[in-house]
Amino acid sequence: MGGTRTGRAGLRRGHPCQVRLPDEVTMRVLLVHPSALMYSEIFLRLEPLGLERVAGAARDAGHEVRVVDLQVLSRKTLRGEVRSFRPEALGISLNYLANIPEAIELAAEVKRAVPGCFVFLGGHSVSFVAEDVLEQAEGAVDAVVRGEGEPAIGPLLEAVRDGGVAGVPGVVTAAGRGPAPLMLHGIDAPLPARDLMRARRRYFIGELDPCASIEFTRGCPWDCSFCSAWTFYGRSYRKASPEAAAEDLANIREPNVFIVDDVAFIRPEHGDAIAAEVERRRIRKRYYLETRSDVLLRHPEVFERWARLGLKYMFLGMEAIDAEGLDLYRKRVSPDENFRALQTARRLGIKVAINLIVDPSWDEERFRVVRDFALAVPEIVHFTVMTPYPGTEIWHTESRRLTTRDYRLFDIQHAVVPTTLPLERFYEELVRTQAVINRKHLGLRTAVGAARVLTGNLLHGQTNFARMLWKFNQVYNPRRQFADHGRPVRYELPLPQHLDVGDRRALYIHTRGATQGAPSRRTTD
Repeated sequence: MGGTRTGRAGLRRGHPCQVRLPDEVTMRVLLVHPSALMYSEIFLRLEPLGLERVAGAARDAGHEVRVVDLQVLSRKTLRGEVRSFRPEALGISLNYLANIPEAIELAAEVKRAVPGCFVFLGGHSVSFVAEDVLEQAEGAVDAVVRGEGEPAIGPLLEAVRDGGVAGVPGVVTAAGRGPAPLMLHGIDAPLPARDLMRARRRYFIGELDPCASIEFTRGCPWDCSFCSAWTFYGRSYRKASPEAAAEDLANIREPNVFIVDDVAFIRPEHGDAIAAEVERRRIRKRYYLETRSDVLLRHPEVFERWARLGLKYMFLGMEAIDAEGLDLYRKRVSPDENFRALQTARRLGIKVAINLIVDPSWDEERFRVVRDFALAVPEIVHFTVMTPYPGTEIWHTESRRLTTRDYRLFDIQHAVVPTTLPLERFYEELVRTQAVINRKHLGLRTAVGAARVLTGNLLHGQTNFARMLWKFNQVYNPRRQFADHGRPVRYELPLPQHLDVGDRRALYIHTRGATQGAPSRRTTD
């Protein structure tokens, strides 16, 4: 929750003898991550790093903390935890809109089981719709935390115990908004409480099975129209110290690590400094990261150095294959740069996964062109459906055309604005296109090509990657996606208020001056 996904150096989680807790444990706190979304049923299941950091901050403040991740654990497990632990406070992470109905239902269930429990929500997506979700919860939720969770959790729990919740920075209650949310001035602390996680072996991304996550930087200085990362953080950009990043990395037990930065190695000197620490400590992992084509082209030497350290996979958000689409999403990159970036990654021996945004306006011919492109390049191509989210610019420019406000359909796998093709036909073309890519990169051919990796995973009891290879048809089905639109809707997204997006600061959750500790370095608008 709190929109964070990071780690720090210092005390080593997993080594209890080095952890100093305050003398008095003040509250029993249960933190919950909701169930996996459609996309995560196949391709990845990432550890909830933001929730782990909030757990670390709460524990550092002296509270007894437990975590239940419903991506890898059952609702039955959660109910058992509620009965045995009797939490005094329950926090639910809501980084994804599609999980909001589930979170409200969980909140009501826990309130019934433990009537005095203080229930709060936090996370990236709920920060943009806090008041509406509180109203929809009808008393099941006591507060929503807007902004980063680490600086809020300690003061919030103290206020739950002593009074004054409505005055905690970032907190929204039925009485209204409190002071503006605070932002960490640095991301070295607190440490993610990885030791609180159960079923860690079920986190993976592709063949990197099992896979942990780490964050080297937080925020994004770009302003893509479909993205809310820059609006959440107010276009700020913060870096972990190289020593802290390497210390956290050294304490990760998994052999594979996903670097969750929105754009990796924007500052080449920072990437080089962490690499130097990794080399000095002789840390050997396999890595997966996300970056932009222009960043890769400007600093190929940094990515080459990390390839020597174990960087195997890279996610490039190309978003479109033509200049018109790139301009629409304000990527500030050209098709030529995208293709040169692919060539650079091939030269470095880094496998690339490309993301393309499917516009609901596509017809059969446009789907065919994109399929031809995906089959012509050696890279894996993933597809996400253009979705206006609260906090993005296109929420204010596209949302008047919404065909649904069902939270559950805002998962980048459903169309929520009008389609040129009949909706059922749109899903048939979408799944047909995805299936072509699936046959190219997954299934028997991939199993044979990755036999050594697959065998090694299975020998260590890791089955996530193996299950992924044959699960596509169970998850991606045009009839299933079309039928999802016919489900009864109890909770709906609010309609956006009129907002002049010419002043982009009006979109921000975090603003300048509201930091915890020393001022942070930030980009200029």
